Amino acid sequence: MDSRSPAPEFPAGLDWVNVSEAPMLSGLRGRVVLIWFWSYDNVHCWNLLPDLAYLESRYHDGLTVIGIHTPKYPHQHESGAVLKAVNRLQIRHPVANDKDFALWQHYAIDAWPSAVLIDAEGQIAAVVPGEGRRQDLVEQIGHLLDEAAERDLREYDAATPAARPEPRLPLLFPGKLLATDTLLYVADSGHHRVLECNHDGRILRQFGSADPGYWNGRNEECGFRDPQGLALRDDFLFVADRGNHAVRRIRLYGGDVETVLGTGEPGRLRPHAAIATETPIGNPTGLAVIADKLYVTSASQNQIWELDLGRGRVGMLAGTGKFELQDGLSLEASFAQPSGIAPSGLQLLVVDSASSAVRLVRLNDGRVTTLVGTGLYEFGDAPGTRETARLQNPLDIAMDPRGIIFVADSYNGKIKALSLKSGAVRALNLNYRLVEPGGLSIAAGALWIANTNVHEVVRIDLSSGVGKRVPIGE
Repeated sequence: MDSRSPAPEFPAGLDWVNVSEAPMLSGLRGRVVLIWFWSYDNVHCWNLLPDLAYLESRYHDGLTVIGIHTPKYPHQHESGAVLKAVNRLQIRHPVANDKDFALWQHYAIDAWPSAVLIDAEGQIAAVVPGEGRRQDLVEQIGHLLDEAAERDLREYDAATPAARPEPRLPLLFPGKLLATDTLLYVADSGHHRVLECNHDGRILRQFGSADPGYWNGRNEECGFRDPQGLALRDDFLFVADRGNHAVRRIRLYGGDVETVLGTGEPGRLRPHAAIATETPIGNPTGLAVIADKLYVTSASQNQIWELDLGRGRVGMLAGTGKFELQDGLSLEASFAQPSGIAPSGLQLLVVDSASSAVRLVRLNDGRVTTLVGTGLYEFGDAPGTRETARLQNPLDIAMDPRGIIFVADSYNGKIKALSLKSGAVRALNLNYRLVEPGGLSIAAGALWIANTNVHEVVRIDLSSGVGKRVPIGE
């Protein structure tokens, strides 16, 4: 057996968000324990979740998984916000909010996500940073379980699932949305479906079975997984199917759903005029249509892609792929987890979530400039000029006909207004409480908001500023 050191016990001050009784490592002897350190804003942590679910299923008779949330943003210090993220991401193992980074420091972790493997005797066996290492984890966990069995230490009972669920409501963590003069399309992300509603909230059609999956079909006979961004062109509604790493297309006339970009697997390529349905993309989140081009934000690849709808070919418009805030021409510029996107003439407005920034992309040459934001760890809640204004993990963006840009300043629970001309930023004075708003759309004289963490859509009248809940499906 390799030389190993004892794993530190969970400190008494940890706030366990989805279990009533705090687990203790000393009570898990005989089992292999995987502790993973994560932050719920981080796309690479999202990408680790399918691997964790696979491991929990494969090694149900000997593995315990425990999540330790270590926050990047002040808003994430609230354990209630972490519980919402746990439920949104459908995590079913115990999670603690380590807001003071106590365990992070004890285990000398330096990156999100990171997994720590602890053997049946409570000794640290390995630290595995990053995503995309399923096979490595399979081999190491299998070895540790076999080792425990050979030494007659192994416990075979299944791990106890953890749950503190959301209330049953018509919507579950709605993501992005799209309003027209008469209709409202909602990415009901937690229910893995897209809804077509009228402005009074009556559901007209449902696309997606409401079970997570990846298959084509018609209306409810298809599968989505955490759908997000929406864009409309003629009779087609495009959907950023984030959890399936794909862009889907709904033919509204008949309700047929098909894939137009992606393979269902996360991408790491830099495509140039590639066949779109053969090209993997990582975590598409935002969509915008201009003429015959569809523009897609790839959150995990830190890029903006351009899909030629006529030719079915895809390439990169902007982004080196590096995780940073850097202006410049096309493939010299860098993004940090771009999430929302909106057209502005022959330009694109992009919210760069991880840098708490608003970016502008010029279509003719791909030049990227920053309108608000200064760095990956420069965030806050402040109005002001382009240089002094601060946001906190913005998730979506929209522009009204007057040229006012609205930003879903998600972790501040606000909508910010940005003047493209002056660069001034201010918070809208709304009569409505927002909790991690994730989607925006403008139509019919109103700003439509996905009030994500309270499972609702809100309509703000642009002339009066009065907000009203839209009773979808009620």
